[in-house]
This record gives sequence, structure tokens and C-alpha cells, in this order.
Amino acid sequence: MNASALNPYLKIGTLLLLVILVYTGMLTGDRATWLMEVTPVIIIVPLLLATHRRYPLTPLLYTLIFFHAIILMVGGMYTYAKVPIGFEVQEMFNLSRNPYDKLGHFFQGLVPALAAREILLRGGYVNGRKMTGFLVCCIALAISATYELIEWWAALAMGQGADDFLGTQGDPWDTQSDMFCALLGALTTVLLLSRYHQRQLARLPG
Repeated sequence: MNASALNPYLKIGTLLLLVILVYTGMLTGDRATWLMEVTPVIIIVPLLLATHRRYPLTPLLYTLIFFHAIILMVGGMYTYAKVPIGFEVQEMFNLSRNPYDKLGHFFQGLVPALAAREILLRGGYVNGRKMTGFLVCCIALAISATYELIEWWAALAMGQGADDFLGTQGDPWDTQSDMFCALLGALTTVLLLSRYHQRQLARLPG
């Protein structure tokens, strides 16, 4: 699939994300928390649109970014600890907490790892499958750690008002488990998606 063929899909995907963004923003009970959660979507989507001709990404990466954006917006609408489907999973597996935020952190490893892999390989910055996999996981974990630092700063700035943004649900190991989920997402990219991703990279123009 070439860059021109991607354009209609990007337009449709962007329109759907815009509708979901407006919908979740209107129905959220906490506009400040919602805004903090969806800020990555507000930044990344316009950036992808601005660069899709000069630097088109693989369809796989665009698709995973799309689903990650939906996860963020739904989490922002309800706050992660109160997403209804998370309660259903909690009851189904007899968990002690709503696990929806772990899905978000899994994608926080999955998507950045795939993006890092794409940039590293297309730019010729690294050679070798093992080194590529190692660096991809390191980059994903660095991004996850940075996000945890942002959550910490938000907690310091907002005090008790940051509880919904943090979504710890009383778990003292929430930060560590968040980063572990991101690592699982990065490993999924390396171990399960690399071959399919490689075939898509080969079809990109240039």
C-alpha cells in the first residue's frame, strides 16, 4: 500500500477520532482529567496528518495508533479506574481492581516500540535483529518511565485532585506494574509483529 492509497484511510480514521474526542469531551464528568488524558491524541494526530505525505508510516502503525487513541479517550472520559468494561473484566477474572489502565499501558509499550522500530530501520540507524529489538524495548520503557514522571509531577501539582489521573486504585505497585505492561507491549512488537511489520516497511515508497 503506497502513501496515496493511505490518504482515504487516514481521513476516515481522523474523522472517527475527532467524533470520539468531541463525544468523550462532552460526556466526561471531569474535564480537567479528560484533557490531560487526551493531550497525546491532540498532539500526535495533527502531527501525523502534517507528515503523512513526506513521511508516511506503515498501515500497521497507523492502525495501532488509532486504537491507542481510542483507549486514551475512553479512559479520559470515565477516568481509567471507572471504565465500565474494566469492571466486567475485573469481575470475570476476580481481580482486585479495574484493569483498564493496564490495557492503556500495554499499548503505551506496543505503539512506541513499533514507531521506534520503524524510525530506526528506515533511517538505517541500527543493524541486526537482536540489537533492533533491544533498542526498541529500551525506547518504549523510557517513554513509559517519562509518563510515570509526568503523573508524579501532576500528583504534586494537583494534590488529591490527581487521583483520577493517576488511577492507582490504592495499589502501591501501580507504577511498576504500569511499566511492566509497557514492557509486555514492547515485547509483543518485537516477538509477534516484527515480521509482518518488516513486510509493510518493504512496501513503503523510497
